[in-house]
Amino acid sequence: MNDNICAISTALGVGAISIIRVSGPDSILIVNKIFKGKDLTKVKTHTIHYGFIYDEEEQIDEVLVSVMKAPKTYTKEDIVEINCHGGISSTNKVLELLLLNGCRLAEAGEFTKRAFLNGRIDLVQAEAVSDLIYANTDASRKLSLSQIKGNLSTIITNLRNNILDVLANIEVNIDYPEYEDIEEVTIEMLKEKINYINEELTKILATAHDGKIIKEGINVALIGKPNVGKSSLLNKLIAENKAIVTDIAGTTRDIVEGSALIKGIKFNFTDTAGIRKTADKVEKLGVLKSKDIIKDMDLVICVLNGSETLTSEDKEILDYVQNKQTITFINKNDQPLKIDLTGENIIYGNTLSEEGITALKNKLIELFNLENISSKDFTYVSNARQIALLKQAQNIIKTLEKEVDNNIPIDMLEIDLKNVFDILGQITGQTYEDELLDKLFKNFCLGK
Repeated sequence: MNDNICAISTALGVGAISIIRVSGPDSILIVNKIFKGKDLTKVKTHTIHYGFIYDEEEQIDEVLVSVMKAPKTYTKEDIVEINCHGGISSTNKVLELLLLNGCRLAEAGEFTKRAFLNGRIDLVQAEAVSDLIYANTDASRKLSLSQIKGNLSTIITNLRNNILDVLANIEVNIDYPEYEDIEEVTIEMLKEKINYINEELTKILATAHDGKIIKEGINVALIGKPNVGKSSLLNKLIAENKAIVTDIAGTTRDIVEGSALIKGIKFNFTDTAGIRKTADKVEKLGVLKSKDIIKDMDLVICVLNGSETLTSEDKEILDYVQNKQTITFINKNDQPLKIDLTGENIIYGNTLSEEGITALKNKLIELFNLENISSKDFTYVSNARQIALLKQAQNIIKTLEKEVDNNIPIDMLEIDLKNVFDILGQITGQTYEDELLDKLFKNFCLGK
């Protein structure tokens, strides 16, 4: 933490500008060695200065240099950002000069790691920084920003403070029973607190499903026997001619993927090979792959040809997905219908008009409660690590509820309460292991 790090913070390649970031106690001095313009050691913080980068007498690039002095910086250390002309050669040369003059190359995510270790952000906020970089929808961007602002962290911290109050009272009751003005921790009081904590954990975990949807999107498989219109439906849903459409059964032999935004949520559609019995080795592999893909999908859209009577193959496919969340789309209703099915998740339509497609999209909105997601604030838990820790904490709390009912001594219950306190601390990073940090930040990009 006492050394100086540098990295290219923009994508390496041809572009208008490249930004090289330097952080550490000597970052201003190091950049000043290779910069000709104002003396950077004498300028005010949070100012930008025009000049040139030099390698001894050779001019390397014309630059703008931003100087930001601790503690009001991203890492809470002195930071200098060099804005070069975009390009591989000049950018790498400036980076090389920094390395020769006292910097080392930053590890992936090391700037954000320093921000965490220096107390500027907590672990939830640090993870949200990475999520913001990779956010590909407006909703996922809002979710990441909500976590960066500390909305989720505040909820977790408040829970820990409630537990801490109980633990402090228990300690005082045990160590100083003679103090009559100290509130006595009774079984009833403890039961009330434990119930409250369980309710709060339940509320947070209830947001996990929506958080996952916002962050990762919804995975949907289009399945059915060959030539029922799956590929045409995919093209219609994603508004792109991505899948090949022909009258020849079995045209789609491998998966075709495409995505679309519905109510700001990303839907990842997968068009699968038509499911049927076949002697063709290649098609058979496609059918097996189709069945395997279905297992990991959030939703299956089973496509039937409405202009044909229901076949044994159709029935087998419907039976195969009966334990999955399914919408049955009866296609080709612009022709005389020979299928008559009713039910909540059955949609009639065709790929030539918008009526059935609109009804299908509305059903997707309804099934995943997208209207509610898009109208709520964005205080969700969406990170698998955080969800696992919250579930672990709640399991202990549920055990505590049973132990309280069985009149287990309060000093024994205190041990489990401390465990919950520590687990919640792992979410925000108030308690952590170095191995965890290394694992988390290695997934960041260089320069962040």
